[in-house]
Amino acid sequence: MIFVFEVHIRPGCTAEQYAQAWRRASRIIQQAPGARGTRLHRGIGDPGVLLAIAHWDSKAARDAMETRQPETVRRIIAAQAECVDVRVVGEFADAEWVVDPPEGAGHPGAASRCP
Repeated sequence: MIFVFEVHIRPGCTAEQYAQAWRRASRIIQQAPGARGTRLHRGIGDPGVLLAIAHWDSKAARDAMETRQPETVRRIIAAQAECVDVRVVGEFADAEWVVDPPEGAGHPGAASRCP
């Protein structure tokens, strides 16, 4: 499953500041059972909007991490609260329908697939 949230950077703060904190918290969170990686994307038309996509083995694994979230992660998140507005987009099952480019389609990563 994936957990998706959108981050809006407030004036006076930067996406780079948030990303640094996000990486610190994510490195800890990714040690939880069932964590399968996470990515932070910057908006093309608005560099002050970020989209985070975290992959988990299951909703139960993510929920378990959330209920036992380390204090260090809570502090990192709390320290960013003045700089961001976070909106949870939602939780989604792994993709049921996938269309990938053919292998060797002429661009890097064409043969690879996100988990």
